[in-house]
Amino acid sequence: MKKVLAALVMIAVAAVGAFSYLQITSNNPPELESARIYDQARPISPFVLEGTGGSDVENQALLGQWTLMFTGYTYCPDICPTTMAQLKSRWADIDGATDLPVQVWMISVDPKRDDIERVGMYIDFFGEGFFGVRAEHKELYPFVRDIGLMYSLPDEGETDYLVNHSSAIILVDPNGEQQAIFRPSHELGALATVNPNQLVNDFQKIARYLERANSY
Repeated sequence: MKKVLAALVMIAVAAVGAFSYLQITSNNPPELESARIYDQARPISPFVLEGTGGSDVENQALLGQWTLMFTGYTYCPDICPTTMAQLKSRWADIDGATDLPVQVWMISVDPKRDDIERVGMYIDFFGEGFFGVRAEHKELYPFVRDIGLMYSLPDEGETDYLVNHSSAIILVDPNGEQQAIFRPSHELGALATVNPNQLVNDFQKIARYLERANSY
């Protein structure tokens, strides 16, 4: 009888230990390839931007869904269309990584040439789930800086120019807060864009981890 009780105690202790281990490991941030989860969620200051959906967008437009944000512009010759095409090519996997809706925001950083009609025509090429936003420089720059990205415009008076801007992608959670950044790869002879395969893998892990931790 004592042997049976001892065995039962050992089984119970092992079960508790295994449960505790699973709880600890499940609460640890996942190992990621190109993304970095922030130590704490970063709120986004109140904003109002023009949106390609036909009306202005504010912080409320981020609630209840995951949002991938990056800077670009319609005259961009390389990084912007490549990033958009890569996201489009893996859209089924990105959208299927979570039960919650997912959207992509291209934030135009060319206020002089990119009016909302032009941004809308550009975005329409990529289909459902893709949206464009813009604003004048005075409103746009604080918003872009607030989400940890940057851009720089040429001197006044130039008409044929390139805009320097970040190529990283910011992940915003269903509470409208920044949770992670997907960093571009820097390979010799290749564009500095976020690897789409790594983005898909990392987003699946991040969404699973944060949805379990926060119950969105």
